[in-house]
Amino acid sequence: MLPKKEARLRRRAEFAEAVRRGARAGTPTLVAHLVPGEHSRAGFVVSRSVGSAAVRNRVLRQLRHLVRDRLDRLPDDAHLVVRATPAAAASSSRRLGADLDRALDKLTAGTQP
Repeated sequence: MLPKKEARLRRRAEFAEAVRRGARAGTPTLVAHLVPGEHSRAGFVVSRSVGSAAVRNRVLRQLRHLVRDRLDRLPDDAHLVVRATPAAAASSSRRLGADLDRALDKLTAGTQP
């Protein structure tokens, strides 16, 4: 889980803005979007194409746990949206974590001091 309720994106408009205006990095199991916001928060999209409700919830829990450990890598005042692809359903946590690291490296490459 993410550390606080305030660390999660919950409004449709916030998701839409991040997807529409944000920088994007894709991997085989996920697509990450990063856009400036008022403070660092993360949101997740796991659609029906990923699998049944049980599979989607498992993938969502894995992604939440992985992002929680990586929140400090996000620039200050950034919104991150992580969208799972259908390949995420058959992937291990280790694979999802490696793909998330790769996506975050691409997205934050220009923001590191």
